[in-house]
Amino acid sequence: MPDFEYEPLIQHEGEDPTEWEHLGQDGVRVEQALGQEVVVVDPAVLTRLAARAFTDVSHLLRTRHLEKLARILEDPEASPNDRFVARDLLRNAAIAAAGVLPGCQDTGTAAIVGKKGQRMWTLSPGDRSAIVDDAEALSRGVFKSYAEGNLRYSQLAPLTMFEEKNTGTNLPAQVDISAVQGDEYELLFVAKGGGSANKMMLFQETKALLNPKSFEAWLDGAIRKLGTSACPPYHLALVVGGTSAEATMKTLKLATAGELDDLPATGSKGGRAFRDREWEERIWRLTRETGIGAQFGGKYFCHDVRVIRLPRHGASCPVGLGVSCSADRNVRARIDRTGAWIEKLDRHPERFLLRSEGQGEGAPVKVDIDRPMCEVLATLTKYPVGTRVAFTGTMVVARDIAHAKLAERLEKGQGLPDYVKDKPIYYAGPAKTPKGMASGSFGPTTAGRMDSYVPRFAAEGASLVTLAKGNRGPEVTKACKEHGGFYLGSIGGPAARLAQDCIKEVSVLEYPELGMEAVWRIRVEDFPAFIVVDDKGNDFYAPLMKTKALPVAGG
Repeated sequence: MPDFEYEPLIQHEGEDPTEWEHLGQDGVRVEQALGQEVVVVDPAVLTRLAARAFTDVSHLLRTRHLEKLARILEDPEASPNDRFVARDLLRNAAIAAAGVLPGCQDTGTAAIVGKKGQRMWTLSPGDRSAIVDDAEALSRGVFKSYAEGNLRYSQLAPLTMFEEKNTGTNLPAQVDISAVQGDEYELLFVAKGGGSANKMMLFQETKALLNPKSFEAWLDGAIRKLGTSACPPYHLALVVGGTSAEATMKTLKLATAGELDDLPATGSKGGRAFRDREWEERIWRLTRETGIGAQFGGKYFCHDVRVIRLPRHGASCPVGLGVSCSADRNVRARIDRTGAWIEKLDRHPERFLLRSEGQGEGAPVKVDIDRPMCEVLATLTKYPVGTRVAFTGTMVVARDIAHAKLAERLEKGQGLPDYVKDKPIYYAGPAKTPKGMASGSFGPTTAGRMDSYVPRFAAEGASLVTLAKGNRGPEVTKACKEHGGFYLGSIGGPAARLAQDCIKEVSVLEYPELGMEAVWRIRVEDFPAFIVVDDKGNDFYAPLMKTKALPVAGG
């Protein structure tokens, strides 16, 4: 019989580089209990901390993320489109840092990961015998930040299998708290939008994947399939192995948030997790070679890569692949005997705009979209895919639920309204509009979710110019060629910048009961976009998505 030896799976090395802001000691005290000191925290502290965290993370970014955006501006090998996207994202960060407009209109699902020391007790000051639910106290903070801020409610409650209703609070939040040794409470707050959440993928592979040739071929295909709908440049993470699928995906989420950067560089007989820095560099080079770039061609598909290797069952090889997007919304907090603390995020991103301001972008093609649709199409057909344009005029905004309702009209023989025939269709849904402003944060949503509607609508003379983020399926390319249409990609990420600088009027056109999913009419000036799919059957992304070799078959 072998000797018992315990080795923790996750082992952190080195000093914590996080800069902290002290939020005070109110509600935190040290008491004696069971012959030892315990730290007692009022649940109101958890509420305040969560409210502050989700307010900060909706408007502010980590300095190291901003530095990587600025590095793109300094790189002579960066494409003009790389630089344009990076500069727009930095402008967006500067606007969002004012604390009015959130950086992204999809203010996300609120996720909280906690590690609570067993000598950290949560007690209500009014009734010390009452059982306190930490998840409830934290959820009150989520509610407060979303109710009081200019954020968006995105959570849908299922009433039946097929009927849903927006909760109107952005609750429920995902709260996962584990017990650990000690008398501190460590917390990670993550606001995860639908675009990047949809790119957190699990693959059930086999031992056949675990050799360099098969692994790199598989990666080439998997990385290209990520596409651009989750708003690159990405912080990419790859987790190979896991004692279960759940363990793999939990590790993946922590890796994309930068929580596992200090893992050891080697494995051990006990099965500890480690970072493989050699493969991180190889995969980062691979992402640059795709040519996808920061959304519209170039080398900056990813800022960086994290590769985490985990132990696995001999018959299983789960692999997790995921990203944190240009809205890299992660913030740490902690409570100890001195009070509550929160990670310092960067409040002055405007300083990064001083690097290479206005160089290497070129001028866009100006398009007046208030002209008849036939004239707009005649203008767009003159230019190749990849061309940057600037729209001025009126657009119609419609996304998932609105498209489903329009499709119902077709199925009932009622036809489509003129507004989807006469105007470009922008797939988006706004955050709340701040007082005194024309628009709340209003960036594009993922185009692919509306792919199935384009052939039907285009055959009716509608949706001939669509605008959103990310790549689209072949059915859209085919429909554009058959019916003379175009798909244009908007930059995913700079929702605050679009609201402040480009969107001048917003009004509900139809279905006001749908909230942010209503059909909207917006007037825009110099709204930036790129021709991605044209009326000749060309798709800018199609050649970039082709793999070098077929990926190895999964188990």
